[in-house]
Amino acid sequence: MTSPPWRTALVTGASSGLGRGLAFWLTRRGVKVWAGARRTAQLEALRAEAGELLLPLTMDVSDAAATFERVRALDGESGGLDLVIANAGVGEKTSARAPDFASINRMIQVNVAGASATLCGALPGMVERRRGHLVGISSLAGLLAFPGSSTYCASKAYLKMFLDGLRLDVTRFGIDVTSIHPGFVKSEMSDKNEPGSMPFLMELTPAVELMGRALLQRRQQLLYPWQTSAVVRLGGALPVSWWNALVKVKARKR
Repeated sequence: MTSPPWRTALVTGASSGLGRGLAFWLTRRGVKVWAGARRTAQLEALRAEAGELLLPLTMDVSDAAATFERVRALDGESGGLDLVIANAGVGEKTSARAPDFASINRMIQVNVAGASATLCGALPGMVERRRGHLVGISSLAGLLAFPGSSTYCASKAYLKMFLDGLRLDVTRFGIDVTSIHPGFVKSEMSDKNEPGSMPFLMELTPAVELMGRALLQRRQQLLYPWQTSAVVRLGGALPVSWWNALVKVKARKR
């Protein structure tokens, strides 16, 4: 088992899914992990499984200002966070016919403002120490628009661009920045989707292993699974009118 270069880490959205998997993966490799989420009971269950290196941190990233201050304080309390993974996110459908602005605003507050606050809260300390690793869990949906998902796609596209811009600014301080773009992964979030609507669905454990290896390799970007990422890359290379036509054809076949 490869020893990681991090002593301390913060993972948000750690009560389930990819965040829970990453927090557990890191503790197994000797990293002290603050696991952040709203649901304290799930975090306590994770601590019982992961052991003393897992420290539950009850937080709600939808309150961006509080999140920024909490992460910045934690950076000082912990002696310096080496790795910060902004994983917390929500995904809901956006209806053009009857848009639910509460749902739209919730995705913006968590996926955009909350993720930004998480990363920015750790940034001053990392710059001062001239080391660190910032990670954002975006999505393949942040690279290409899909019907019924305008807000989710836009929020994940923001995170991807935010990370790309940060990378240009902080590399000179010795800070790594990784943007991760999963496809469909079996989790609490994907369980809400219609059966048969998630091509190339990955199990959680191999997805976490894939991400963990990418972080150890200090990769700037990871897209997975390869089948879905190939479709997204192809769709992104097509003229917009062609992609729109393909989506319409698929919608008619349903």
